[in-house]
Amino acid sequence: MEFRKIINVAVIAHVDAGKSTLVDAFLNQSHVFDEHDEVVAQVMDSNDLERERGITIYSKNCSINYKDYKINIVDTPGHADFSSEVERIIKTVDTVILLVDSSEGPMPQTRFVLKKSLEANLRPILLINKIDKKDARPNEVIDEVYDLFLDLDASDEQLDFPILYGIAKEGIVRYNPEDTNNDIEPLFETIIKHVEPYPNLMDKPVKMQVSALAYDDYIGRIGVGRVYEGIIKTNSMITVCDCNIKKENRKIANLYHYEGLNRTPVAEAQCGDIVLISGIENIEIGDTICQEGTVDPMPQIDIEEPTLSMNFMVNTSPFQGKSGKYVTSRNIKERLQKELEVNVGLKVEDTDTTDKFKVSGRGELHLSILLENMRREGYEIGVSRPEVILKTIDHELCEPIEEVICSVPNDYSGSVINSLNLRKGDMIDIQDEGSYTRVIYHAPTRGLMGFRTEFINMTKGEGVLVRKFIEYKPFKGEIPERTNGALICCQTGKTMTYSLWNLQDRGQMFVGPAEDVYEGQIVGVSSKTQDIEVNPTINKKMTAVRSTGNDEAMKLVPHKVFSLEEALEFINDDELVEITPDAIRLRKKYLTNLDRRRHMREVNKNNEQSE
Repeated sequence: MEFRKIINVAVIAHVDAGKSTLVDAFLNQSHVFDEHDEVVAQVMDSNDLERERGITIYSKNCSINYKDYKINIVDTPGHADFSSEVERIIKTVDTVILLVDSSEGPMPQTRFVLKKSLEANLRPILLINKIDKKDARPNEVIDEVYDLFLDLDASDEQLDFPILYGIAKEGIVRYNPEDTNNDIEPLFETIIKHVEPYPNLMDKPVKMQVSALAYDDYIGRIGVGRVYEGIIKTNSMITVCDCNIKKENRKIANLYHYEGLNRTPVAEAQCGDIVLISGIENIEIGDTICQEGTVDPMPQIDIEEPTLSMNFMVNTSPFQGKSGKYVTSRNIKERLQKELEVNVGLKVEDTDTTDKFKVSGRGELHLSILLENMRREGYEIGVSRPEVILKTIDHELCEPIEEVICSVPNDYSGSVINSLNLRKGDMIDIQDEGSYTRVIYHAPTRGLMGFRTEFINMTKGEGVLVRKFIEYKPFKGEIPERTNGALICCQTGKTMTYSLWNLQDRGQMFVGPAEDVYEGQIVGVSSKTQDIEVNPTINKKMTAVRSTGNDEAMKLVPHKVFSLEEALEFINDDELVEITPDAIRLRKKYLTNLDRRRHMREVNKNNEQSE
């Protein structure tokens, strides 16, 4: 096999810095697409949820050819909840392109991805993106990036990074902002000048480490990773081992590599390339593929632990099975086991009952994406309120702390600061940015549940909120929960305009007219602190007696429609979110008034006994 020069590059950045747009420019200007191909924006964001939300959730690979080089490109997520995707792929690349917005500067996730890159001894390339913004300040942003490198203890070599300027959405990268070229040629040239291609180790025994997993209904589990030494071949026998020296001999059934966006079957692949292999049923992330009979495991890939958990349970509402295909505990368990094969940031544990599973992840968005995918696949699930995962460190109870960066109009900054103080946050910094104020807090994850919705309301949708887990710190004490009670439906039936019109003075409604509701469902939030039972199914009595005046026109205030994340943020400990393919409903854990009172008596009794 003839040796070919290969460079692997990861594009890393904070959310919305332009990673997927830059990859589009890579593909377009390297002539990956044929004339008849339909080219869409953010082509790497192929998942439906990624397109709807405008974010990258899963890291993905593609490749381009430039001169006599093959360049494998990895598009990575920018959201902190999916940082486990970034942690795994950093080991498979030779350099990273660090995108930083020309006006925002380095953000919390920028720090995280850069730290992982520096720890892997990579020498980044800095690309200041969106230099066409009116408030662009590239020189100041470069100084901030230098400060960030120094803060992360970068070596002298890593500090000597090339700087480029770009407008990714127009496919432009320049050596200087004043240049006039309209392509990304400077970026291609910088990559091959700044990075040495992978060395020729083809004469050594084969060695590959699995850094990601995929699943195919026809060929089963697929291991994705870089070949570090030798040549890997289809139908060859290999030895699989992990850091615990567990070993087994297996045969590689299929071998693929990336050509453009396509996964292409090949007979063999050389060291340096990113490949996909199948035929090894129980392959795991971090496993090393060695020459048959050789046991030489590579260091394990460490993934940060989950910080948030919630209970997934069988849907027990009266509407169970009306819209979903998969409603049993066996269906839910099988789906969660399938997710574990590809989602390494996830953890699933059995509970004391067979119809409930404790699922832990890196944040609310991480878990809600899984729930949204399950919902679209036809599953019905009941979900409890998210809970933070506490740890005992040095004999002291500790909880996860997040860095919160809020950029808010000056008029609303006082309300935001007051809310974060009530949630046990500590102010780290505050800066004046003209008509906006930028505040940085360190606050417990527990206190930030439900804050995003409140923040949007407080800032009238004009504020920007960014959160990032940083570390575990001593427990901060009790934090006030939702102060408003719920409006609980006391009758199963169909909602009536007449009832809703009379109820809307009691609080904000979550249901509209002619909707099916059941006893125990939460149909609104009360304006008072206690829960109130209401009946939204009563219609106006049809009698022969008419008043002398005309009937009042019943105009309803638009009801609140929850997204999945908003519903999870809203509920309290005694409430659940019912998720079905056609609806997201809020409900009490105990549906009838009698069951709720009986449960409260048991709780009070247990509290008295413990005292």
